[in-house]
This record gives sequence, C-alpha cells and structure tokens, in this order.
Amino acid sequence: MGDLSKNIDSEKSISYCDDMIRVLKDKREIDVLMQSFDNVKILQSSSLADFNEVQNMLQDYEGKIAACKQKTEAAKSEVVSDEELDLLNKELEEERDRECLLLEELRVITKEIDELERERITIQEKTQILRESKQDERRAERTLSMFASVTNIIPDLYDPSKVSGHIVDRDKKLVKQFEFDQEQMIPFDTCDSIWKMIGS
Repeated sequence: MGDLSKNIDSEKSISYCDDMIRVLKDKREIDVLMQSFDNVKILQSSSLADFNEVQNMLQDYEGKIAACKQKTEAAKSEVVSDEELDLLNKELEEERDRECLLLEELRVITKEIDELERERITIQEKTQILRESKQDERRAERTLSMFASVTNIIPDLYDPSKVSGHIVDRDKKLVKQFEFDQEQMIPFDTCDSIWKMIGS
C-alpha cells in the first residue's frame, strides 16, 4: 500500500514538472500581447477621432444639400434664367457626390473600428489567459520547491525525453546527478528507483 501511494505521488510530481515546462514556454508571449494591446488602443482612438470628424463633415454637407434644395425650389417658384437654374442643379449634384464619398468613407472607418474592437477583445482574452498561466506558473514553482525541499531531489526540466536531475544532501553539502533511460526502464522501475533515492 505504501509503495502505491509513493508511486502516485511520484507521478503527480512528474506531471507537475511537465505542466511547468509548458507554462514557462508560453511566458515569452506576454510582452508581445501587451504591446499589441497598446497599439490597438492607439489605433482605436485615432479611428474614433476620424469617425467623429467625418460625421461632422457629413452633417455640414447635409446642411448644405438642404440649403441647395431650398434654393432650387425657390428658384423654380420664381422666374429665373435657365443658366442660374443649371448652376444650382450642378451645385446640388456636386454636394450629393461629396455626400456619397463621405458616406463611403464613414462605412470604411466604421468597419475599421469594429475590427479594432474585435482585436481588443481578443487581446483582452489572451491577456487574461496569460495572467492565469502566470498564476499557474507561480503555483507550479511553489509546488516544485516544496517537492524539492521534502525529497531533496531537483528534477531536470530542460529535457522532457529523459528522467534526470540532482540529489541534494544539505547536511553533507553534496550534489549527485542521476539519469534514467526511459527506453530501458519501465515507469514503475523509474519511480521505484526515485523513491529509493529519496529514502536513502
């Protein structure tokens, strides 16, 4: 019964070490994500300013179009020359063309703002995942430190293909290296050997 619980504890220890390796590999992405998040904020602020400016210009042109329409209606009700009427119609067409261009520009800016908002949400989600990963990393480090303190074994986490590490004897101030070939030993024998090292 005692060997079984030691075997389970050893498997948990190895599993914690593997999880910690994966967390440490993802740590480098935090700076890139935070920089991307700042860039999205800047782009979003700039796009909102452009959006407001275009909206104001659109309102101005709508006011001018309304004024042109009034002038056209007034000109139609009065006796005016064909030349003046053609001029007013031409002015009205130009204002309508400008309005179409502004509406198209407004649609493009709105689309950009929507895209930036989606990017911002994605970055926030990734940032949250990275925060949780950092918390998991700190927990894994504390767990690994506790295992090392209890067992006097410091595993080698740099090569997951083999089971290796160092045995530290604080009283004798000795450090011994160990390594097990996973191809020549079954997991049970590896765990049994580790428990024997802990008990010795």
